[in-house]
Amino acid sequence: MGITKEERLEKSRQQAQLMSDFDSLFGCSFLAGVDEAGRGPLAGPVFAAAVILPEGCVIEGVNDSKKLSEKKREELFDIITKKALAWAVASEDEKVIDEINIRNATYKAMNKAVDMLKIRPEHVIIDGDAVTNMTLPHTCVIKGDAKSLRIASASILAKVSRDRYLKELDEKYPEYMFAKHKGYGTKLHYEMIEKYGISPVHRRSFLKKILESGNVK
Repeated sequence: MGITKEERLEKSRQQAQLMSDFDSLFGCSFLAGVDEAGRGPLAGPVFAAAVILPEGCVIEGVNDSKKLSEKKREELFDIITKKALAWAVASEDEKVIDEINIRNATYKAMNKAVDMLKIRPEHVIIDGDAVTNMTLPHTCVIKGDAKSLRIASASILAKVSRDRYLKELDEKYPEYMFAKHKGYGTKLHYEMIEKYGISPVHRRSFLKKILESGNVK
């Protein structure tokens, strides 16, 4: 017998409470969670978000953005931004990525998002194992988007913001079908690159083998 709707809801509530409890361990009123979206794609910017939620805040359904449907992420985006004491989304485009590499561009976007917050955090928790140039007290949390309500919330804001932007790119460059693959290296995306070449929004540093082959420009 499968799990019932009521059991799913209760599991979701328990998960949200556990994630909120994790954040409370840092013992501060203005704790910012930070996460990114779009490190792996072949095109477009990398996005980062920072979120400060009220102490004790619990938002049911929040989880690592990759585990949620697009519809659910959109719903949670509105809930998170309404409940947040402060939130911000920043990005670094493909030119910056090619110039300083994706890791440094990601850290730059994360720092920018934190700096954009209207409330100065007492502490920042960041998904992953490293960050550079973060001047505020901070902690990196491996798989933080599955442990922390604030990091998971930031994950959702970054993912939704990036997906919305890729839909705009789809309108500008319809031949690449960005709305379908969101810039990731799918079979369809590679086929479109082979057919139409590399666009101005592609990350050329991610496509070195293709460029070196001489088959596309």
